[in-house]
Amino acid sequence: MRTIDWVDGAVEIIDQTALPARELWLRISTVDEMVDAIVRLAVRGAPALGVAGALGVALAARTYPDDPAVLASAVRRLETARPTAVNLARGVRLAMAALPSGADAVLAAALTMRDAEISASEAMAQRGADLVTELCGPAPRLLTHCNTGGLATVTGGTALGVVAELHRRTALAAVIASETRPLLQGARLTAWELGRLGIPYRVAVDAAGPFLMARGEVDAVILGADRVCANGDVVNKVGSYAHALGAQAAGIPFIVVAPESTVDESTATGADVEIEDRAAAEVLGFGDARVAPDGAAAVNPAFDVTPHHLVTAIVTDRRTLHPPSSPPTPSSI
Repeated sequence: MRTIDWVDGAVEIIDQTALPARELWLRISTVDEMVDAIVRLAVRGAPALGVAGALGVALAARTYPDDPAVLASAVRRLETARPTAVNLARGVRLAMAALPSGADAVLAAALTMRDAEISASEAMAQRGADLVTELCGPAPRLLTHCNTGGLATVTGGTALGVVAELHRRTALAAVIASETRPLLQGARLTAWELGRLGIPYRVAVDAAGPFLMARGEVDAVILGADRVCANGDVVNKVGSYAHALGAQAAGIPFIVVAPESTVDESTATGADVEIEDRAAAEVLGFGDARVAPDGAAAVNPAFDVTPHHLVTAIVTDRRTLHPPSSPPTPSSI
């Protein structure tokens, strides 16, 4: 299924905040609704955010065709709804570039981006599965972090697309899904997708990952990215850096799978990326239940930066990079 799409004049998405308890579909017909869906993570994942941003501009172009000031304000709110993932702003700008040709051209540009992300998922699955087999042999045991399947793209996925392809090839021994605190995208979303694909899995707390690697239960870490910087630094869901350190200590590959749309040659290093800080309530409780004492404070970075020297390979839909010997550069894009 497509987890985000344009249907009869509006955007339809699966509400990821409702999973796995309910499969709830939202119909989004205004920019305000799209911004809300992005901020509260009803739609999330770098490639999906890019498509959401582009389709949000299509909504804005249809809603405010004769009011450039209001249109510009709506587009700005879309572009800045979440600051860390490069795809959101890139999708907004791609759609906006078509605005001089009219609202229909904006929608066409957004749908072209949607189709490109679908094709990218298919290419990454093949390229990534080949690399994992090359590095780990015919039946690897993999650890994933956050959610990188069709929910994070449009269909298919990035790292989870590679996992699914290995499963199709009967070349996968085991999968551990890191739970991904504080919002449990691994335990809620990755587990839901793996179950739908018929892939056996186990869920582990985030902090168990490096120990499981040290104990010899993981052959490689495979995850996605919200931004790949020009030097090969990888910005991804918080907890990724700890898994990279664990992989380095255990001597196993740390593989990043992300489309070319996530490679940001204009950002030199991870130190230049604005890391989104989210509400303390996400850490101090879950759902409607508070688990920390009244008065407790929290720090809640949504992402972290894995330095390029800890990354074995970056797999995109076009190429495979091996930082730091060949980090992404503008000339190689």
